[in-house]
Amino acid sequence: MAKQVVTRTYTASIRNQQRVSDDLDSLGFSASKLWNVGRWTCDRVWSEIGYIPGHNELTSYLKSHERYDDLHSQSSQRVLQELAEAFNGWYGKRRNGDTGANPPKYRKHGDDHPRSTVTFKAAGFKLDTNHERVRLSKGSNLKEYWSDFILCKYQTRPDVNLSTVENVQQVRAVWTGDEWELHFVCKVEIEVADAPGEKTVGVDLGINNFAALAYETGHSELYPLNCLKQDDYYFSKRIAQCDDSDSNQATRLNQKKSARRTHYLHTLSKHIVERCVDEGVGTIVVGDLSGTREDEENGESKNWGKHGNLDLHSWAFDRFTSMLEYKADMEGITVAQVSERDTSKSCSCCGQKREVNRVERGLYVCDSCETVANADVNGAENIRQKVSPSLATDGGDRSNGWLAQPSRFLFDKETGAFAPQEHVTS
Repeated sequence: MAKQVVTRTYTASIRNQQRVSDDLDSLGFSASKLWNVGRWTCDRVWSEIGYIPGHNELTSYLKSHERYDDLHSQSSQRVLQELAEAFNGWYGKRRNGDTGANPPKYRKHGDDHPRSTVTFKAAGFKLDTNHERVRLSKGSNLKEYWSDFILCKYQTRPDVNLSTVENVQQVRAVWTGDEWELHFVCKVEIEVADAPGEKTVGVDLGINNFAALAYETGHSELYPLNCLKQDDYYFSKRIAQCDDSDSNQATRLNQKKSARRTHYLHTLSKHIVERCVDEGVGTIVVGDLSGTREDEENGESKNWGKHGNLDLHSWAFDRFTSMLEYKADMEGITVAQVSERDTSKSCSCCGQKREVNRVERGLYVCDSCETVANADVNGAENIRQKVSPSLATDGGDRSNGWLAQPSRFLFDKETGAFAPQEHVTS
């Protein structure tokens, strides 16, 4: 086994919540106020010169503002960096054709400010792992005296011991909706397993089947997106029924919706890596979707229709691929990204390229070699062959075998895990 340094985030509860909650509230409110100052500044600059300032420009401009000194300087920098990242995300959605995308909102509910996450970098905290305490810095405006700080007593999971971590890079104070908790962002050294084999698998990501897998050994799997779509529909409907989209109820529903999506992506990426270990896979080949939303001829945004655009822009394939990469890395499996160009219209058996071969949703029929295949599995096999062009040794008729009849795995809400379709009851 080899050793590797990776980034991990550990969540901890605060044992002296009552003692420190008022001080943490003040920091959370201050972070929201600074966000609003930055947001207003962006509005003003945009109206004057048609340009949104970036993180460095905002920080330089607002260093002398009164609200900047409510937090430690590095914490204030992080708030403005998050604002710049939010604007970049908005730009991306508009470039990708989502005309309904809105710029970052002000963080204000009437006359009240929500509690924003506060990030403390190296100079803003001091960790005492012997007594499980962390000292968090206040901004000069909130200090009652020069050495004033917030002393939090934390408790991590039983399997997490921060005293064994050499490099804690950041501490985040996060409001959960009910109380504060701490997130420790650490660099840790882990043991990485040797590759379980030398075989390959192709992964095609989509908006109906989230993932289609084509293994070199000659079998395939589908992971339908039904569960996640049901969640999105349910929570979107509940949120729409709220009187105020910024209300506490709407905020909690959004948090729950996001948490369920994150759990789904983590569970799916873990399951796929476990399947790859079982199958002796050493390389996972994933389609690079960076150009999915652009037209191949002119590079402009494609119009997929109202619902198609919304599906694409809520599609967390970048996040999923990142999860897949670090989980696979721990098992010694390499994740390679390749272009998806022509993979949906090419026959994985004979190589013929015809868009009309995709006769309907989910079905691919090649009029040259008469292959019949599930369209997503055919795409996954084309992706796999870009790294390992050898044909799968299924020993049977490809047109009616593994290409046409993939195994289906569904998310079981009762167990919170993926299982074969016939074993799922919810």
